[in-house]
Amino acid sequence: MARRPVRLRPRLAEVAKRIRGGVHADLGSDHGRLLRHLLESSRIEHAIAIEINVVPWQHSRDALSGLSADVRHGDGLAAIEDDDPIDSLSVCGMGGKSIARILTRHPDRLPGHVILQPNDHSEAIRRWGLRGGFHLIDEARVGRKRRFEVLEFRRGSDRDPAYEIVAGEGALDEEVAIHFGPHFIRRRDPDWLAELQEQREYLEALPARDKIAEWRYRAIELLLAPHSPESWRA
Repeated sequence: MARRPVRLRPRLAEVAKRIRGGVHADLGSDHGRLLRHLLESSRIEHAIAIEINVVPWQHSRDALSGLSADVRHGDGLAAIEDDDPIDSLSVCGMGGKSIARILTRHPDRLPGHVILQPNDHSEAIRRWGLRGGFHLIDEARVGRKRRFEVLEFRRGSDRDPAYEIVAGEGALDEEVAIHFGPHFIRRRDPDWLAELQEQREYLEALPARDKIAEWRYRAIELLLAPHSPESWRA
């Protein structure tokens, strides 16, 4: 009797539904739950789990025992071999800046499909995509008490079309799209707009705003403006 796929928390479930193929690698696999789910639900044929720390590596090895999985103890993409036929890669549950550094170290070992779930600093991930030749094909927000973002990339050969956002007669500043997400800006979901409103109220209440806070406040004002054009939408 086949085992029922392990249940995932919403942030990992959002990652999992974007993965299907032959071989998938997960960096920082921890307990191996994502890879186990992908294997048990037949979304992938083989998994490669990579963990730099011994205890999480042991957890992944135990969780994936008996499944078609290769559990490696190594430092990020350095553990990927040149002849590994990897179709997709995920990195979840780390800071955005750390993820970007990991992906930048060995760009030649990246597959064409990358799914990332940073705990913070999503702008660092988007900036990596722009600089590294990966198109941001979609992004999602999950969670209630704490929001997590899931960003999906595919390798591209030209400028990422996601950032071709216009505002009136001029272009929306690319930095705004990098920080707030081009797909979020286009969709303008009610919960995203409500969160922006909360951030604006917080920034307005500050007795003084430094340069960064002032930039963010002005960007949010632009995004919440009633005249935000329909052309931003998907």
